[in-house]
Amino acid sequence: MTHRAATTKRSRFRFVGEAVAELKKVVWLTKREAAYLTFLVLIVAIAVGLILGAFDYGFSQVVNKFFLGG
Repeated sequence: MTHRAATTKRSRFRFVGEAVAELKKVVWLTKREAAYLTFLVLIVAIAVGLILGAFDYGFSQVVNKFFLGG
């Protein structure tokens, strides 16, 4: 193994070790917090989807009525 290959291999292991060390510093959510925030994201996504769907339906009705003669 050349010197360069050995150095590259060591730097990869050092990177993994540093990544693990950083992940140990993270303050993770509790299960309850994660569930609450997931539920909140789903509610907001559904609400925005319904609002955008209503706008889309309204605009398509306007286009059909005034521009396409439907």
